[in-house]
Amino acid sequence: MKKLFILPIAAVALLVSCKSKTTTEPVSNKVVGVSPSFTGKKQLTEGMIAQGKTIFDNRCGKCHDLPNPKSFSDEKWVGIMNAMAPKAKLDAKQSELVYDYVTFNN
Repeated sequence: MKKLFILPIAAVALLVSCKSKTTTEPVSNKVVGVSPSFTGKKQLTEGMIAQGKTIFDNRCGKCHDLPNPKSFSDEKWVGIMNAMAPKAKLDAKQSELVYDYVTFNN
């Protein structure tokens, strides 16, 4: 009888532990910068940068150690994103958010 009680609890615990990490901080629409010319010079908000960081951490960090975004120039990140986005199964919007995040302070 105890096994029947423990099994559902273990299943729920497993599902909760496998959930991707997300930020619980509110997403802000405060404009913090402008993206490089590769993505069309659009305004970037705190929320966009936070989303890009979350995707970068969860998707890219799944397979390898994450590089410091400042380690590469904006131009170098274009090549890296072109090579790695398909491997991480990022769609165009996710790729753009990650690119904006990694180039934000360059």
